[in-house]
Amino acid sequence: MMIRRASKEDVNILSELSFRSKAYWGYSDEFMKACREDLKVTEEDISTSHVYVLEVHREIVAFYRLVYEMEDAELSNFFVDPVGIGKGYGKYVWHHLIETAKRLGIEKFLIHSDPYAEGFYKKMGAIRIGEVQSTVFPDRKLPLMQAMVKS
Repeated sequence: MMIRRASKEDVNILSELSFRSKAYWGYSDEFMKACREDLKVTEEDISTSHVYVLEVHREIVAFYRLVYEMEDAELSNFFVDPVGIGKGYGKYVWHHLIETAKRLGIEKFLIHSDPYAEGFYKKMGAIRIGEVQSTVFPDRKLPLMQAMVKS
């Protein structure tokens, strides 16, 4: 296993991984089609935020995107390929995320969580602090979570 900084050449792979990971939870085709644009990772995302990928046997199996501006930090993406769910990849990447946040001087960050991912984030120590409106479906509420970065 190796974690490295994402490059602009990774955008299509990361976008598809995001889509597969979201679809894993059994969402309808209509729902997934509506989410496709939101799940897209762009070259700008990679150049303006902290995006890291986990490679196993030279294949990207997970990634995260941490957005940090001034004093505000948000975990914008955190996805594990369905073939890697349950293999410890998420926990491994989470620990790298926390180390990245420490290096940047981040004390806490927000997570707009998918309802199915809330349990994972809770296991990693994040807490639910409220709800936020979905950017895709206005009537859908998502868990708003916060993770503290311990030094």
